[in-house]
Amino acid sequence: MTPARSWFVALALVPTLPYGLRADTTDAKGVEFFEKKVRPLLVKHCYSCHSDEPGAKVRGDLRLDTRDGVRKGGTNGAVIVPGKPDESPLILAVRHTDERKMPPKGPISPGEVADLVAWVTMGAPDPRDGRAVVGIDLVKGREWWSFKPVARVAPPVVIDPVWTFNDIDCFILAGHEKRGLKSVGLADKRTLLRRVTYDLTGLPPNPDEITDFLADTSPTAYERVVDRLLASPAYGERLGRHWLDVVRYADTAGDNSDYPVPQLYRYRNWVIDAINADMPYDRFVREQIAGDLLPSDSEEERRDRLIATGYLANTRRFGSYEDARYQWYLTYEDQIDNFGRAFLGVTLGCARCHDHKFDPFPTTDYYALYGFFSSTRYPWPGIELDKAPRDLVPLARTAEVVAWESDRRAKLAEFDARIKKLEADKAPADEVKKAKAEREVVAKKPPPFELIYAVAEGETKGKKRVGNAHVQLKGDPERLGPEVPRRFPLVLGGQGLPADATGSGRLHLANWLTDPANPLVARVIVNRVWQGHFGRGIVPTPNDFGKMGQPPTHPELLDYLAGRFVADGWSLKGLHRLIVTSRTYQQASAEDPANASRDVGNQYLWRFPRHRLDAEAIRDTLLSLGGNLDRSAGGPHPFPAVATWDFTQHKPFKAVYDTNRRSVYLMTQRIQRHPFLALFDGPDTNASTASRITSTTPLQGLFLMNDPFVHDQAKRFAGRLLAEATDDNARIERGFVLAYGRSPTSEEKSAVAEYLAEAKAKVTGDATKAWESVARALFLSNEIVYVD
Repeated sequence: MTPARSWFVALALVPTLPYGLRADTTDAKGVEFFEKKVRPLLVKHCYSCHSDEPGAKVRGDLRLDTRDGVRKGGTNGAVIVPGKPDESPLILAVRHTDERKMPPKGPISPGEVADLVAWVTMGAPDPRDGRAVVGIDLVKGREWWSFKPVARVAPPVVIDPVWTFNDIDCFILAGHEKRGLKSVGLADKRTLLRRVTYDLTGLPPNPDEITDFLADTSPTAYERVVDRLLASPAYGERLGRHWLDVVRYADTAGDNSDYPVPQLYRYRNWVIDAINADMPYDRFVREQIAGDLLPSDSEEERRDRLIATGYLANTRRFGSYEDARYQWYLTYEDQIDNFGRAFLGVTLGCARCHDHKFDPFPTTDYYALYGFFSSTRYPWPGIELDKAPRDLVPLARTAEVVAWESDRRAKLAEFDARIKKLEADKAPADEVKKAKAEREVVAKKPPPFELIYAVAEGETKGKKRVGNAHVQLKGDPERLGPEVPRRFPLVLGGQGLPADATGSGRLHLANWLTDPANPLVARVIVNRVWQGHFGRGIVPTPNDFGKMGQPPTHPELLDYLAGRFVADGWSLKGLHRLIVTSRTYQQASAEDPANASRDVGNQYLWRFPRHRLDAEAIRDTLLSLGGNLDRSAGGPHPFPAVATWDFTQHKPFKAVYDTNRRSVYLMTQRIQRHPFLALFDGPDTNASTASRITSTTPLQGLFLMNDPFVHDQAKRFAGRLLAEATDDNARIERGFVLAYGRSPTSEEKSAVAEYLAEAKAKVTGDATKAWESVARALFLSNEIVYVD
């Protein structure tokens, strides 16, 4: 192999440096962790004794309500050693392993201890400056670039218009001309086909597709490839996975027991189908927020819209009991946080305890949104007390549900009357017990129609739970402040519910969210699509368009794309097509020292950024090469029967279900990550994954060398080569085309032939075993997991 195509395993076995978060106030991830996890914890457990709040008494001369106070420590010295939790007195105290047990009333929860340990480990980032938040200046807040209306932008005039293929290129070329950058030229046809096929489907092109594209010399050959890929079912599976990352999809609830949610696959499939159908994005959003409240033209549409609210139902649970002890505010916090990040690209969760420190979101904005979700009935996957799912939504017609419920109530009432009479007549205990047992069978008999994991208007055990929320002072649900009317965030218009509104108000919320006048929704999704193709968004922080995020590299291009996206009917397929048919996208990935000296990070796209395949594409590629990929759509997972559930916080649900379907259909948990996805940097199912990290570890290399899954695919791949080609030279050629989308060089051909001969000698002429060894070697190349 040539040096440019080095072995993946060689790279994977290089020791990697540990990474962490900087202990400074400018680190967005550290600040986010502090605001979401640490500040509420300190407020709840520490401020009564260690703050300058009214009524508080500073004990031990230790203040924990400011950054300087934490760093200074108290009369006994420093309380934290950044990066060293085991040497930090604060951690020892909250663990209750130190003589100074804090809080003195009793230990905090293990999860809270873990959050403090993680905070200290990352260097204790702390944005607090000791000054009180005095309010939000909305006029000044609206001056921030992302809160301004989307500007109507015309493509800039460039010196070399011949270079451009479409309007995107005008913006990119203008940046090149301004900075003295020069494009590295266009990618060759093989490279371009492999790139766009992976980008739009997550799968490699097959040899016939490569042959057809190379033979097609017409000027529209590439556009026809793009249209074919956009029409493929694999497109929705690929891009659907991107959306599932953002909304932190999982097939379990995330509570202490991590109960399975057998019905949630329907939401996953709804996402895939909606993207394949090119559902307008504004409708895609509205149906997830309020599909149960939208009018429908058919029974099928009504069912689909109910399923779409699986987005809300998929919100994390934080306990296994649905009673007075359950911390609903944590579920609503998770919902509000994801709502802000996924649709608006803002960190609304930071306003739970206090006005947002950086962006124009007062605490009242948080609780205005809180009321929409606290007025919504969420389903339960399972309850430790009776193990039965609760509050799932019927997928049948309303009349059918009402008839079944009426019949069930009548039968139960009949049993109650019989039991009462038997007890009044002092009937034998065994007879009373048998009547009661029969009633229990009827009471627990499941309905004759499917139930789905979706939401409904607020109701708990027959009681309406709809209305505004109260501010929770310092984020403490036991300290309630004033009531806040349900409305949209003030900086985005502050629209409130009309006086005659009934129910949760989610439909109004969905309509305000997708109003074209909202400057964020179109910008955020356009940026996500751009990131999917170039590895980095125009805004490099796709979940944070606020002051702690990074500014756009091409603000005019972002607004041009956002405006055009809305004008074109919110079509995601149209947006993808526009991007991948640009010259910017079709550039080669070659390096250029002169350009790199002016733009080290290729922010201005003078070349296409080479990148590694994500976990799902790696796995799907191996299955595809082995001829073993099941292209059928995934259905329900083989969870154990509900009657057998015995999960508790000490014995949570854990499982891995093997399948040869595409990786988007793998069962994913919250407490336990799928082993393959965890190893190759799959999404975090507990939080919105805006962009995935790309790590290179020894375990990845060892997996590709030794795992039975890889060996099985290599064996199948070898069988394909033996069956599909008549001699070893042809097999080498086909192996390279299948694995890398290209023919081998003469040097590579000679190297593989020599290796094959040695392998055959070692296995006494067994061609199958020898080709298996070759297949494993091909699988270990960087080239198989990288896209140029």
